[in-house]
Amino acid sequence: MPDRILIVEDETKLAELLRDYLVQEGFEVTMLHRGDEVERWVMAHGADLVLLDLMLPGKSGLDVCRALRVTGDVAIIMVTARVDEIDRLLGLELGADDYICKPFSPREVVARVKAVLRRVKRGERTGEAGLVLDDAGHRATIGGRDLSLTAVEFELLKVLADHPGRIYTRDQLMDAMYRDERVVADRTVDSHIKKIRRKIAAVLPDRDIVHSVYGLGYKYEW
Repeated sequence: MPDRILIVEDETKLAELLRDYLVQEGFEVTMLHRGDEVERWVMAHGADLVLLDLMLPGKSGLDVCRALRVTGDVAIIMVTARVDEIDRLLGLELGADDYICKPFSPREVVARVKAVLRRVKRGERTGEAGLVLDDAGHRATIGGRDLSLTAVEFELLKVLADHPGRIYTRDQLMDAMYRDERVVADRTVDSHIKKIRRKIAAVLPDRDIVHSVYGLGYKYEW
């Protein structure tokens, strides 16, 4: 049975273009053009993944994403032209599995859809095979070996691993780690990264998967 994709996009031509590319890849695709139609449709028909635009009539993509996360665990890729919203999406406030910025290539969208569905089917939140992040248990393993991360270390590694290759500044990582807006020193991130690296090295001594990028921040690469 093909995976079911729901495209929620008020730009009809763009939605149709994405539909055509996804159908060519064997997906079953439905389109909606209003945010206030999504929850009812998903509850009635089900979906494996929702491609959800940020700016929608009726109900915003942010509110739809929050609602879907309360009622189920359908995979969600947010689509946005608003660069100022990206940090919130990447901070995982909403539980989105990935994001895509407009303008984009339809082939990129197809690739992202396939990647997210692979992760969901494995029951994992992971940047690459080998590292497995269990959201429910706040447990990180490599090759089946537990890294014994603290809650803050887990959140930090999850943000990095969910978007391999993306460079995060210390401020972005602190926002993801401490959502209660507490004031902490910017070097707190460095301390947590050092501990994460030490724990990873204990089970994966020959590889460095959390990288420092001089003058910018940190990134994850398997």
